[in-house]
Amino acid sequence: MPMRKWLDRSQPLPGATGARAVEVAGHDWRQAALDLAAGGARLHALWTERHEAGAVCALYAGDDFLLLVALALPADETTYAGLTDLFPAANRMQRAAADLTGLRAQEPDSRPWLRHAAWPADFLPLAAGSANAPPVGELQADDYAFVRVTGDGVHEIPVGPVHAGIIEPGHFRFSVVGEKVLRLEERLGYVHKGIEQLFSRLSLLEGHRLAARVSGDSAVAYSWAYCQALEGLAGSRLPARAAYLRALALETERIANHLGDLGALGNDAGFAFGLAQLSRLKELWLRATEVALGSRYLLDYVVPGGVARDAQPELLAALASSARAIGAEVRVVRDIFDEHAGVRDRFVGTGIVTPELAAQLGLVGLAARASGAGRDLRADLPCEPYEALGVRKVVHNEGDVAARVAVRFDELAESIRLVASIAAELPSGSVRTEVATPPAGAMALGAVEGWRGPVIVALTAGDDGSIRRCHPHDPSWQNWPALEYAIIGNIVPDFPLINKSFNLSYSGHDL
Repeated sequence: MPMRKWLDRSQPLPGATGARAVEVAGHDWRQAALDLAAGGARLHALWTERHEAGAVCALYAGDDFLLLVALALPADETTYAGLTDLFPAANRMQRAAADLTGLRAQEPDSRPWLRHAAWPADFLPLAAGSANAPPVGELQADDYAFVRVTGDGVHEIPVGPVHAGIIEPGHFRFSVVGEKVLRLEERLGYVHKGIEQLFSRLSLLEGHRLAARVSGDSAVAYSWAYCQALEGLAGSRLPARAAYLRALALETERIANHLGDLGALGNDAGFAFGLAQLSRLKELWLRATEVALGSRYLLDYVVPGGVARDAQPELLAALASSARAIGAEVRVVRDIFDEHAGVRDRFVGTGIVTPELAAQLGLVGLAARASGAGRDLRADLPCEPYEALGVRKVVHNEGDVAARVAVRFDELAESIRLVASIAAELPSGSVRTEVATPPAGAMALGAVEGWRGPVIVALTAGDDGSIRRCHPHDPSWQNWPALEYAIIGNIVPDFPLINKSFNLSYSGHDL
């Protein structure tokens, strides 16, 4: 198999389970992508670096591996072969990378993605030698060329970037006939915060706090992925008790988000009872989490070498009891959802992403599992302690809002089971170990299955314990484009419901 030769040439990469890396040159960059695509691998992330010279990195995922393919560019070379024809999700990643480092894919779509005239076109925030801040001066807005749909009765509905609520900004341009959507085009990047540049100002032992704040609803997933990479660089062995407590925190985070999303989905279907009940249960769960683990959202719970604090046996038992009680109530709410004709009418057949389309677009996480893709890092490439916990993967094939709701209900039940199992089986011992300073230039990868999907952190050590480069990658990068397809043929009023069924991150996308 052609894909095999790249794995055979690769070397183990510290950090994530199954991670490997291979350096390529010239035409091998494109050939590796062709071979990996033919073998069924998915593109998980793509980013660029620009120090003395440039480099392009692509992370591919197979059933039993994560393969980082790195292309070194000469100092005077600023372009590389694009991958959009093989992996559609690469388009926006490549455009974002061009805005940040000036390294551009050789593709027709060269529109800016992140810049939004926030800095001059010739200012490169992540290129070596660039100032920390762009020069002060008047900037002109980009003339962004949206794709036009023409024909009798076709009109456009622009929505955003400022929305009628507290959600973050994003622009959605609908081309419609009547209320039926013919096309949706998104433009994001309005909340770009310079996170990747901020990482370079921190030490390796401080970076986990920023990682936890990349996307606040996935604080545990991001901080664990960061610490996993750092511990891989340092060769640190995580204490068993700390590993179990990290898994407990991750499942706690998953439960809270699924409860919140399911309530919001009920509300978007006009079923306020579902919102009221599931919001109540989420609040109970957040209070139980605070009592057992020290805070409601666990932003600084995962730290280098372990976790910030231990959990007392009686408090863990109470957390498990709370989880089981919430699970019993959720089963009742689920039955009501399933039996309510109005809810079913809004959910079933709405916002379909077929398994074939999901595979073509490289959909990941819970949205992919609702479209027939049985991939979950906790089961496929489990880090400690998930290999011992035996996660049961949840897969549905319908690909509609109802399927994405069903995945959430099923995964909620599985996370409740895992919380009870961890509380009962928690090993004794310490919850933190020392993490040594890694050598400069060493690189590692963190990969954790967050509640949305796989959260990736690529970390390179600098001199004297500094961060040379840290690239966090949210699963929303892959799934935002799929939303454009899911709405086609549906009516405009169904967009909020379809959008919420994905519930993608703006902040995790707009670094």
